[in-house]
Amino acid sequence: MPVIRPTDERTTTTPNATMVHLAAPSAGSTELSTWRVHMPAGNAGPAHVLDREQVFMPVSGSVEIIVDGVAEVCGAGEAAVLPAGSTRAIRALADVDALVAMPAGAVLTAEGREPGPLPWAI
Repeated sequence: MPVIRPTDERTTTTPNATMVHLAAPSAGSTELSTWRVHMPAGNAGPAHVLDREQVFMPVSGSVEIIVDGVAEVCGAGEAAVLPAGSTRAIRALADVDALVAMPAGAVLTAEGREPGPLPWAI
């Protein structure tokens, strides 16, 4: 049974958020990818599409999630299910720490980027 511990090598920081890679195929999981995300208030990720369902679960703070043009607020203790193939974007309304889970092997499509995996989910 692998226990995955956070390390600098398993942390990705973008201009909008920091992702700590947890369970993923590179860490011994064959079916799931999970990570922890921290996004400061006001920051937002770009619109993108994943070919797998994703579950976003804030542990603290709140986000606005826009899925196919429909906005919903998701706060601490709640879970948002983002359908496969939908266009989604996430904006932190308050500093947010969240857990995210999805099936392993997802492919991301976003403007200005070749389709491929999320670096923190492989």
